[in-house]
Amino acid sequence: MFQSIPRKPAVSGLYWYCVNSTRLVTSSSVREGSGAASWLGKRVGWALCWLQRGLEAGSGERKKEMVNILASQCTYVTGQRLRRAFQIGELYSNLYSERSRRSLVSSLWRRFQSRHSQSCKLLAALAGVFMWEEERIRDEELQRCADDMKNIERLTVNAGGGQEREEEGLQQGARPWEKVMDRKNFRVWRRPIVDSPLYEYRVFGTYTDVTPRQFFNVQLDTEYRKKWDSLVIKLEVFERDEASGSEIIHWVTHFPYPMYSRDYVYIRRYNVDVENNFMVLVSRAVEHPTIPESPDFVRVRSYQSKMVIKPHKSFDENGFDYLLTYSDDPQTVFPRYCLSWMVSSGMPDFLEKLHAATLMANNMELEVRDYISIKPVENKPTSNPERVPESSRSGQQQMEYA
Repeated sequence: MFQSIPRKPAVSGLYWYCVNSTRLVTSSSVREGSGAASWLGKRVGWALCWLQRGLEAGSGERKKEMVNILASQCTYVTGQRLRRAFQIGELYSNLYSERSRRSLVSSLWRRFQSRHSQSCKLLAALAGVFMWEEERIRDEELQRCADDMKNIERLTVNAGGGQEREEEGLQQGARPWEKVMDRKNFRVWRRPIVDSPLYEYRVFGTYTDVTPRQFFNVQLDTEYRKKWDSLVIKLEVFERDEASGSEIIHWVTHFPYPMYSRDYVYIRRYNVDVENNFMVLVSRAVEHPTIPESPDFVRVRSYQSKMVIKPHKSFDENGFDYLLTYSDDPQTVFPRYCLSWMVSSGMPDFLEKLHAATLMANNMELEVRDYISIKPVENKPTSNPERVPESSRSGQQQMEYA
């Protein structure tokens, strides 16, 4: 009396999704024309249909046996692919240096990121890749620092050598600067950071007994700093972006007793403008997926430093002005006034140490890397630049007596 309804076989919904998807791909491939895609779609469709018939006709043992066969086949194919990828990696490691391999991976990652910008962030977090496109210091940021130096110089010139007009210029705007220290050839201002109990500091100073080139190189040379800064526990260049010249620095330093030592992970970039006669160095804290926190140190996550050096005459003649804008949250539980005192007093102390290290390198003729003479990386195709060994590259880096 009632018409019987055909009953679907008891297989999972995922299986039916794969069968229907394969049929759809096969039919669309056939409509588009014969080729590798059409052949592959037919083969996958046949395999799934064969699996379907076996599951429908076979008993429980038969189904289990067919599933085991399919799992073994998938394991074999996956192992083959992994073995081939490992062999390709070994081949490239023998042909190219470590620095060249990093450049290759970075270029492939940038190409992938430009096509799949939405999914690359999650993939980068899972794979431990640093997002250079998001975090690198750009030209606009360097130019803003240079503009700040020009504004300070303009105020000084308009004031006719006095400080009253200069103070009026710094106190204008929505976030005026407050002077906290005034010494000979050294002045410090501060202003509150938005939505924070901390301050941002600005230092304007002058040195007349060292050259701008010496002061700039000593500040950038991480190996030499390990010798003159007794507070350094660890300081190394962890990674470099060939496109912009930005570098990832891992810095661990002692803090006054009884506080724990602090570690910083920050990105830095410098620029030497020979035409306009100034140098810029910008650093700020970042998160790097392959530099985890250590239980022995306190990670500082809010840090920023911007320095502009303006020579009085040239890079190799004594005398220059500098402008340092600095902010730091050392993650302490001390009251606000104690923290402000620590930062405002520690900054002049560091600058004096830096000045003394420059004088020592000059007097003792210590070798310091010359960052001004190193040309920036140009993104132009060359004849097999990756195959140049690391030893020959390191020999191209110029050294000078600071």
